[in-house]
Amino acid sequence: MTEPGFGLYVHWPFCRKKCPYCDFNSHVRDQFDEARWRAALLAELDHYAEPTAGRTVASIFFGGGTPSLMAPETTAAVIERVRRNWRLAEDAEITLEANPTSVEAGRFRGFRAAGVNRVSLGIQALDDPALHFLGRAHSADEARGAIAVAARSFDRYSFDLIYARPGQSLASWAQELATALDLAGDHLSLYQLTIEPGTAFHTAHARGDFALPDDDLAGALYELTQERLDAAGLPAYEISNHARPGHESRHNLTYWRYGDYVGVGPGAHGRLTADGAKLATRQRKAPEAWLAAVEAAGHGTEEVTPLARDQRGEEMLMMGLRLAEGIPRARFRDHWGAEPESVLAPDGLARLIEGGFVTLDTDRLRATAAGLQRLNAVLRLLLA
Repeated sequence: MTEPGFGLYVHWPFCRKKCPYCDFNSHVRDQFDEARWRAALLAELDHYAEPTAGRTVASIFFGGGTPSLMAPETTAAVIERVRRNWRLAEDAEITLEANPTSVEAGRFRGFRAAGVNRVSLGIQALDDPALHFLGRAHSADEARGAIAVAARSFDRYSFDLIYARPGQSLASWAQELATALDLAGDHLSLYQLTIEPGTAFHTAHARGDFALPDDDLAGALYELTQERLDAAGLPAYEISNHARPGHESRHNLTYWRYGDYVGVGPGAHGRLTADGAKLATRQRKAPEAWLAAVEAAGHGTEEVTPLARDQRGEEMLMMGLRLAEGIPRARFRDHWGAEPESVLAPDGLARLIEGGFVTLDTDRLRATAAGLQRLNAVLRLLLA
């Protein structure tokens, strides 16, 4: 199946602490009125039900922030409201992000009873010094324990690791990968550490407090990751995501295949098709401002922007080339109104094909393994 599907993203903005690498819309609050937040999320679901009436929701994703801090009753209420407002597919994937603290793992049974059938754990490292550097609140032992609880509680679970950390060697990453594969189910997400503006790491890195691996070592770490996970039967279906065939994250595939999804909650984005136009939606970012807007107007949407054809095409290209499956020609025609040869920079496309960074045949455009490792440069040439 390569159809994008229709998804729902629910943003829960609260965390117990802000991690130094994180540039997500997450906020630390000593207390909040969860009943008000639950009511606001339900109101916003009602707001989006009318323009998307009749569609079948294939996936729901609770992201954040730390959605495992919400009460399972809130999760259950959201899922029930989705059933009321749309058709929920019988095999819908319902994912909740969680931290691997013992407190949050203790809630897994409640989330399962609420309707969640997949959990994504923010492990980030299986090494205590690395966890301390990353500002995580759990230990490596606690991480392993939470993975075990997830495996008992859900049919599908995944966890994230961050690599290319300061001081990390090929040998130490190989050992950590071996441990991760012993713990893994059918999906793993493995991200290289990046320094994002506005984060604590951005300030510390600029100050010279730590250095990242150089490009050669970072490339070798990436290649080692692909090699070990391919051998373990979890090939990369997207640059940073690996799964056994059939166990890919269906919700994230909706994004990368440029499908439609509703985004609710502070700062959430959405993409919706209406009357042949692709609409970009964006919610108010500040949690309290979003809550006040929903209580006053029934929604916290700050912008609804129709995307021009070139904008649609560029978004589709930037998302779709992340995938190992690439982009079918039909998707170019749907969003750009033309074949890839007509809309991509001809010199750049020719250079990339000749250099072995992309392939283009009668079926689709794909980035090769070399192209995926240099995707930003590939995109610049294609869109020049």
